[in-house]
Amino acid sequence: MQAWNDVPAAKLDRPKGIGWVLLFIRVILIIFLISTLFLFHIFLSFFGMKNLCQLVVKYACIGSLKIAGLKLKQSGVPMSFAGAVVANHSSWLDIFVLNATQKIYFVSKSEVKKWPLIGKIANHVGTVFIRRSRIDAIKQKNIFLKRISSGDKLLFFPEGTSTDGMRILPFKSTLFAAFFEEGLPEISWIQPVTLNYIAPETKRADWYGWWADMGFFPSVMMVLSHMKQGEVELVFHDPLYVKEFRNRKELAHASEQAIRNGLLIC
Repeated sequence: MQAWNDVPAAKLDRPKGIGWVLLFIRVILIIFLISTLFLFHIFLSFFGMKNLCQLVVKYACIGSLKIAGLKLKQSGVPMSFAGAVVANHSSWLDIFVLNATQKIYFVSKSEVKKWPLIGKIANHVGTVFIRRSRIDAIKQKNIFLKRISSGDKLLFFPEGTSTDGMRILPFKSTLFAAFFEEGLPEISWIQPVTLNYIAPETKRADWYGWWADMGFFPSVMMVLSHMKQGEVELVFHDPLYVKEFRNRKELAHASEQAIRNGLLIC
């Protein structure tokens, strides 16, 4: 049976005419905004102003979405508990969208830390870098315990990859296991969040999706060069109390079902 992502991704539209000008303006404005606020973030972090640092990240993402022209809608309320937020992953825009609505810290693969510039920014804003190996399991558990005990909300994508935004892939339960270690079930909540991207008129339904063999920069160019953008809706589902679940697979399944139920097209 052929997997959904074995099918070649749709051809990305290249900028045309005024689209190149719009792309240039948006990229410059986003870079200026993020660079300026990043310097402000460094200043605040020097004085240990954690809450203000998170607000800076939030407003950097809100501003970037406004510059891009993508409308953001929200239903439901971000939880106030410590723990984690899990969401479906379909676009490079997900990072901006999820950070624009709440104070969270991303859980990312360790390789990202080595990426030029992006790795430095991610590290400075509190991203949790992990390696998916048994050797690092104890270290990972200790990091999660420390961060959640201090009231942090972490975020990860249980699908393990990005999709076309038209479906939910089976959730991998690996990262959920950390929340069942001693000391964590009693203080941890998991909030499932569904991201629904609605493409601009005349564009295909998976226009915002970033998957298969799509290049990152071509996708950015396609989206930012388009004058009229669509919108993205975030659906915040009821938080799940880790202590009420027997194991990681049960928790992963409940999270997947909640997110799947919130998807507009599935």
